[in-house]
Amino acid sequence: MMLAVRTVISLMLALARGLAGAQGVDPGDDRTVIFTPDDPDMALATAKARARLDEFLALSEAPPPGTDRFKLKVKVRDGNVTEHFWVIPFRRTETGFVGILANQPEGVHTVVLGQNIEFTRDDISDWGYRSGGRQVGSFTVCVMFEKMSKEEADYMRDKYGFDC
Repeated sequence: MMLAVRTVISLMLALARGLAGAQGVDPGDDRTVIFTPDDPDMALATAKARARLDEFLALSEAPPPGTDRFKLKVKVRDGNVTEHFWVIPFRRTETGFVGILANQPEGVHTVVLGQNIEFTRDDISDWGYRSGGRQVGSFTVCVMFEKMSKEEADYMRDKYGFDC
């Protein structure tokens, strides 16, 4: 079984692919990178994100000046396929969270881009936001950069403000 992980870039900056151009994001920057479920680097990145999730959620509820584009990465299962998507925007509910799926699914067919989805804390695999024009969090994205060509990863880092 492969773990399909949606890369971040255009989805971090737009609610849906159709809005990407209006927000200065190139929809062609969206990437999919495949990882095995036991990939140690991805497991470490997810563990880092989960360890600081409460801190992130508190910040997202009272964002300081100069911060925006708060997002959660959420796993969605469809049979034997698991795909991770960014959810932008999101909000807490009595039973968990709800938000808008910000990626075009590739392996999962139970959700669609722009759909409102409900999820629990256990479904969250990463988080991120922008502060002063730089990306904060998005730990899994840094792991994805290692699977891309140097040129592509450098382009994404420079264009979207990643420091990893």
